Amino acid sequence: MYQQSLYKILEEHINPKVVKRLNKSKKWEYGYNKEYDVVVISKDGTIGDIYEIQNLKIALPKEKDVYRFKNNKWNKFEYPKELSKIKTVFDFKQYPDDFKEQWYDYIDNEFTRREEGFWFYNKDVPTYISGTHYMYLQWSKIDVGAPDFRESNRLFFIFWEACKADSRSYGMCYLKNRRSGFSFMASGEVVNLATISSDSRYGILSKSGPDAKSMFTDKVVPISVNYPFFFKPTQDGMDRPKTELAYRVPASKFTRRKLTAATTDETLQNTLKGLDTTIDWKNTGDNSYDGEKLKLLVHDESGKWERPNNILNNWRVTKTTLRLGSRIVGKCMMGSTSNSLDKGGDNFKKLYYDSDVTKRNANGQTRSGLYSLFIPMEWNYEGYIDTYGIPVFETPRKKTIGPDGHEITLGVIDYWQNEVDGLKQDQDALNEFYRQFPRTEKHAFRDETKASLFNLTKLYEQIDYNEEVLAMSPLVTQGNFQWEDGLKDTKVIFIPSKNGRFNISWVPNTNLQNNIILKNNTKYPGNEHMGAFGCDSYDISGTVDKKGSKGALHGLSKFSMEDTPPNHFFLEYIARPQTADIFFEDVLMALVFYGMPLLAENNKPRLLYYLKRRGYRGYSMNRPDKVWNKLSTTEKEVGGIPNSSEDIKQAHAAAIEMYIENYVGYGNDGYGDMYFQRTLEDWAKFNINNRTKFDAAISSGLAIMACNKNKYKPVADFKRQVVPLGFKKYSNSGYTSKIIE
Repeated sequence: MYQQSLYKILEEHINPKVVKRLNKSKKWEYGYNKEYDVVVISKDGTIGDIYEIQNLKIALPKEKDVYRFKNNKWNKFEYPKELSKIKTVFDFKQYPDDFKEQWYDYIDNEFTRREEGFWFYNKDVPTYISGTHYMYLQWSKIDVGAPDFRESNRLFFIFWEACKADSRSYGMCYLKNRRSGFSFMASGEVVNLATISSDSRYGILSKSGPDAKSMFTDKVVPISVNYPFFFKPTQDGMDRPKTELAYRVPASKFTRRKLTAATTDETLQNTLKGLDTTIDWKNTGDNSYDGEKLKLLVHDESGKWERPNNILNNWRVTKTTLRLGSRIVGKCMMGSTSNSLDKGGDNFKKLYYDSDVTKRNANGQTRSGLYSLFIPMEWNYEGYIDTYGIPVFETPRKKTIGPDGHEITLGVIDYWQNEVDGLKQDQDALNEFYRQFPRTEKHAFRDETKASLFNLTKLYEQIDYNEEVLAMSPLVTQGNFQWEDGLKDTKVIFIPSKNGRFNISWVPNTNLQNNIILKNNTKYPGNEHMGAFGCDSYDISGTVDKKGSKGALHGLSKFSMEDTPPNHFFLEYIARPQTADIFFEDVLMALVFYGMPLLAENNKPRLLYYLKRRGYRGYSMNRPDKVWNKLSTTEKEVGGIPNSSEDIKQAHAAAIEMYIENYVGYGNDGYGDMYFQRTLEDWAKFNINNRTKFDAAISSGLAIMACNKNKYKPVADFKRQVVPLGFKKYSNSGYTSKIIE
């Protein structure tokens, strides 16, 4: 049974009594409500349902005046023929008063829906759409004519309205699937806002200048041209310009009073507030719109900016065009699928994750200032949306019809899986399909196989398998280690916790836990025959930018006669606790609990000195590629292996490569049992020439080397020498043997 996770309705986020009291007096203000941590998008002073979309809590208006269309679903309202002939508000002024009187209410209702949104019954369910969404459905002309109502678009526009309402937000960073309609929705919004704003600029950027121009001429301009006269301002220049739309008047809702008070076109023009608003596009570049002041910036295909253009650099510049001092005065509507990581996707990925609403600075803003939104492909895939605009997730049990009148006989989840199964022999094609039609954020940022040092086919096979398996059964447990009763150097126990720093998939039998061997007052691991650990440590507790690399620890088993899964990564730790000493103690407790030794890099030696000081020098392995008398003084004292040697780097990478080939992905014995997704993803991105960012890869590679230390033993120098043994040599030719002198 498919369970959607895109949004949920929070039943009692705010006390119902509080909601009722403030609704009665219409005291709910549009914008972010700090007291209740909710963004109010209602403009009538009331709130109803509270949606949580991508961790952002959004309060919709209270249900009212729900409209019922004849077929119980959204239908575009017919534009009255009498009004369709009128081109401008000035032409309308010339009509008889009785004609104008009969249309004032109609025009007034359209302005109200534009401002407050619209309620209608969809399959008997009261459904709210924002004013922007209403304008898109009712008045925007796209390539297929009028847009269909889609539930995914409704949630998109609700989220976007929250971005506009929230004074902390610079807008949205939308990670989408192909043909989701973003370009048309963004084009509809830029026209909608530009036609009610005065003295404002609206900009468009895309992956290239021609793409931005195409969006302007093929989407923005036709939508503007199609607007009814009462929404459409007077326009300078050509009806269908190529570079800039310039609006002059009106900017505000005209009223009966304004029209009747004005006796001439000139006085009417003076009565109506002037616009002086423009929409244009720019060529793609880091400094596009630098120095400008923008009300809205539409960023289309931002995940496809290829070098030398850089979306991160551009955003750092254009972000300043949306604010005055600390006050945000404009918004950005950014949306895209992602290119492969080396073709601009890596920059967009960083920008997307920097837009996580759960990670804010002291000013309440995300690192980028934007709010990230991801809508999985199953919500928005053409051909698998029914006539009510609702996605057909699972294969229907009863007849289901799409907007085009065709029957939908298969669920989109099954369709997607069939496509994936058919592409598994072509990993690059599969990864491209994932990027175009992602069901998870990880799918959207899949890389090309040729970009990886290791076998990316096997890595992604394992990642995909894990996503399915781990969703059904908890093979990995999160938690922390601690000393029993808080007494150090006694017995270590494991405590499961959803906020734990450790991920483990196996623990030894009770009799093998805390197995310590004492020799000459030095403690040694009792389970060295069962496995070993690798560690990428750090020495400094804090860094200036608070972004220091994480400490990483991995445990790997090896074949033994014990009840142990062989060649199995059983522990993953990737974290940076508040102090380095906490990390060191975490590592020590894991070593003691499993009774296995550790191979760590000794260029950051504080961890190794910590182990020695605590009496656990016997747990720190010496580098396996040198004999004892060849070790340096420091290596003899604390153990460890350097990371500076090119030979070590190559051996480390080869160890990971060997493990992936033998134990990851699909093989003769089925799928591997490497269940740690972060480590698999770190392997997929690993760059041997820039290893510092790959904590998990460094740590896990050392664990593999530790378990295979015999492979790295130095070969002793051997010289062949002739040793006289005192034996004579004889020639046996002829009839008698003769001594050879």
